[in-house]
Amino acid sequence: METSLLKRPRPEMRWGILILLALGLMISFVDRTSMSAALADHHFVGLFGLSHIERGWLGSAVFWSYGLLQLPMGWLVDRYGVKWPYAICFALWCLAAASTGLVDTLSSLILVRLMIGAAEAVVVPATYRYLANNFDETQKGTALGIYSIGGKMGPALGAPIAAWLIGSYSWKWMFIVTGLAGLVWLLPWLRMLNNDYPTATELAQAKRRAASVPLSNLLASPVVWGGLITNFCYSYFAFYCMTWMPAYLVEQRGLSLKDSGLYTFFSFVGIAIVAALAGWAADRLIARGYDAVKVRKCFIATGFIGGTTVLLGAYAPTAQMALMWNVVSLSLLGLVTANNLALVKLTLIPKQAVGLNTGLQQVATSLAGGVSASLSGWLLHIGHSYTLPMLAIVVFLVLGATSTVVLLQRKWAPKINDALPETLDAPVTVHESGRLT
Repeated sequence: METSLLKRPRPEMRWGILILLALGLMISFVDRTSMSAALADHHFVGLFGLSHIERGWLGSAVFWSYGLLQLPMGWLVDRYGVKWPYAICFALWCLAAASTGLVDTLSSLILVRLMIGAAEAVVVPATYRYLANNFDETQKGTALGIYSIGGKMGPALGAPIAAWLIGSYSWKWMFIVTGLAGLVWLLPWLRMLNNDYPTATELAQAKRRAASVPLSNLLASPVVWGGLITNFCYSYFAFYCMTWMPAYLVEQRGLSLKDSGLYTFFSFVGIAIVAALAGWAADRLIARGYDAVKVRKCFIATGFIGGTTVLLGAYAPTAQMALMWNVVSLSLLGLVTANNLALVKLTLIPKQAVGLNTGLQQVATSLAGGVSASLSGWLLHIGHSYTLPMLAIVVFLVLGATSTVVLLQRKWAPKINDALPETLDAPVTVHESGRLT
């Protein structure tokens, strides 16, 4: 363990690397959600002859491969570190995103999107492995709030940029430019992060540590299942906004493609700001001695209920009111973001299993992306408006609030198998203050 500790970045570098991780997440979302702008472009839709259902398939493709590889990526970073798995996958998805502008059939579009999802599967498990190693409980909400800004600024910036590139040039150049531009991120990543690829001895120790909380222990924990539900319900709404909001604003509210990108920007800026502030506020309450689990659960449940105001936008009589409720509902969901991430991926999870559990939780997240894009397309097809897709969002948000209250309890956290002290990190105990020992 002493060797691995020496490999960690200097303490003062943690926050700089956290910002870099947030930028990596932002780039992944730009490349993942750039398709939403193309799906709102009538030239793109007409060229490929896409129906509503086929638009849903295309919008969801990236999430299926993304979800399929979450567990393998969690297993990978628990054993082989963060730096090199992330760097290799990052380069692969940027190149795949750029190549989207070179294909000319629906099947090839879907194939490229599957490739992007597969490579991006490393992002979240690698990040949570890094956070588990470098931030304690009173810093996790703040760290995750900062990190989550990247996930919101990706679609916030990606939507107007993609719309501008399509309007000024073409959908082909939009994919090429946004894909290749992200490669610049690799330069500071390779320079700033110390090499954490394990030696043979460290690898053997990592395998033994990971074995102390196997997948069976995770699947036996109500906390893990509660996290799967809350991550699915949260992500269902977020991914609906990423994949269908531009089309909704153009088709039902009469905005231009560029204006739809601008209002999408405001919605995701709102959730990013609220997420950062809510994570920081929860950390401050925990630092003052309040129970970490109770504090984070209050923020999560409030955010889920606040998000149901999206339905007011569906029935709003004017475009201005509809746009206001779009921004308000998604912003209120930001109360969930950092606190849910901290609770179900770090606070209630033994450190040895952070990567594996994060991969498992991301399966629910990516499944939500696939289901949201596809189900919304089907509901739009049968209802001929976006009211049914928004009703589905409300159902999932209420389910998320219920799961938070009922299942996320400390007594149901995953169990750690007995092991020799010299082969494992010290077990992680979550005290009521939220501090780890």
